[in-house]
Amino acid sequence: MLAIRLARYGKKKMPSYRIVVIDKRRPRNGRFTEIVGTYDPRKNPAAIKLNAERIQYWLARGAQPSDTVRSFLVNQKPA
Repeated sequence: MLAIRLARYGKKKMPSYRIVVIDKRRPRNGRFTEIVGTYDPRKNPAAIKLNAERIQYWLARGAQPSDTVRSFLVNQKPA
């Protein structure tokens, strides 16, 4: 089953995250299917960029968003 979740990247103590479509059984930073957005919590306010078209595509094919990504989707209202 596919999941839409965060994958961490960036330097030590300077996190940034990619919002990725990945198999649920893979590790957090494992091989992913596609990058569908980014999240930078260090900016004020936090910078969230979503590719709404691709997220809708994957949701239609059964991908389940994580709790954090679900909150991004509710707040950003992707079209």
